[in-house]
Formats: sequence, structure tokens, C-alpha cells
Amino acid sequence: MQMCGLPRLEARMLLEHVLDKPRAWLLAHDTDVVAPELAAKFLTLCAERRRGTPMAHLIGYREFMAYRFMVTQDVLIPRPETELLVEVGLEVVRNHPAPAILDLGTGSGAVAISLALLRPEAFVVATDLSVPALSVAQQNAQALGAKIQWWQGSWYEALPPEGRFDLIVSNPPYIASDDHHLKLGDLRFEPLSALTDGADGLMAIRAIIHGATAHLNSGGQLWIEHGYDQSERVQDLLRDQGFSGVRSMQDLAGIARVTGGAL
Repeated sequence: MQMCGLPRLEARMLLEHVLDKPRAWLLAHDTDVVAPELAAKFLTLCAERRRGTPMAHLIGYREFMAYRFMVTQDVLIPRPETELLVEVGLEVVRNHPAPAILDLGTGSGAVAISLALLRPEAFVVATDLSVPALSVAQQNAQALGAKIQWWQGSWYEALPPEGRFDLIVSNPPYIASDDHHLKLGDLRFEPLSALTDGADGLMAIRAIIHGATAHLNSGGQLWIEHGYDQSERVQDLLRDQGFSGVRSMQDLAGIARVTGGAL
């Protein structure tokens, strides 16, 4: 690992991946000789990481809500701040015996699958415009044993017209097209259509809010993840559409990250 040129934790994760062994095994066999082909694979992955390739793409997964989700370049890499969307959603339906939940733009399926696993009596529906993304989400659901109904299409257009839900959640593309962050870090390797709406970062959020009233049960709630500086604008959009009790929730960094309200 000292030859890898990476932080020790990242190097260890890559070695665990290449050897397909847990950390405890590595500690117990720290003097073992690694086969040449595995050593070469390890050094190749180290080089890719030094060039900026996300760890999730190199090892093929990311932990989210204590579950392991397969990740490819077809989906966003699940991030810790998005766990807040799941936590808020769970609280919203806490007293509902069998809630109907919709996840719009599911990507890897991390949000929908986490909700389905943590509320197994819920009826969970997930949509995505991307066929490859839905394939990744379906594989994750199968691996984790989550029951989800999948629909392909753009936002509510993917759903049958009679669909009604007690909770709608979404982590849509919310980065403005001219935001310099799109050219930094892991974002460079993720699907652009899942990061930005190609406009001001609020176009997808507007569509989700405007369409929600036709797909929420009475008293149902909509919660959306958004950018660090978008909470006030998202609150205004919700109120303009008739939502009540509108508020924003802060992530662990103290950033207003998730905003929602009830009909």
C-alpha cells in the first residue's frame, strides 16, 4: 500500500476489493505474497484513483443507510446527505400502517430501496427516465430483497394516471448548468443528466412540485433534496402550489438540504 500513492484507507479498500478479502483477513495475512496479476490489478486501480476516478466506480459499490448499493457510471453515487431524505420520509409515514411511497428519479434505487427495507409493509414505487439506471436499481433491489414497483419515464409521465401516494420523495438534478462544481471531483464521472437540468437547477424541482398535487393523497407530503442555496426558493415553489407546513431540514453539515410540505 505504501507504493500506491493514495491515502491508507483508500489503498486498503482497493486491496480488499482486488483480493476479495475483508480487513480482518488482510491484518492476519499482512506478510503474504500477492499474486503478480492481483498486484498489477491493484496498482492499475491505484493509478485510476489518482486520476480522479471515484472509489465507488473502482470497487463497484457505495454504502448507504447501512446497505451496500452497486454503483456504475449510469447512476449517481449515493451520498451521506441523501440519507436525510430517507430519514425524513420515514418520519412522515411513521404512523401510517401501509404507506404508498413514490421515489422520482431513483437512480441506483438507494432511497426507494432503503425505504422499502425499513418499512417492508409499504407499497413503494420508483421511476427513472434512464433505462440503464433502472437496471442498476432493479439489481440492487434484488440483491437486498426489496420489493419495488418500477416505472420508466420522465417524472410523473412514467406513472399510470390513477397513481396516488402518501409520500413522494425525490433527489432530482438540481445543479445549475453553469455551476463550476460540475467539473470537479466525482461529479466529472457521473451522468450529467442526473446532476443538472441544463438550466437554473430548479427546472426539475418545479416539474416535481407542480405535478405532485395530482398524485398525492389528501394530507400526503412531498420532500425534495436540493442544493445548498436553494431552500428558500423551493419553499416558495411549494407554498405557491398550495402546500402547507413547508419547512427545510438540515443535513449533518448544517446545510438546509431537504425541503417539503403537505397537501
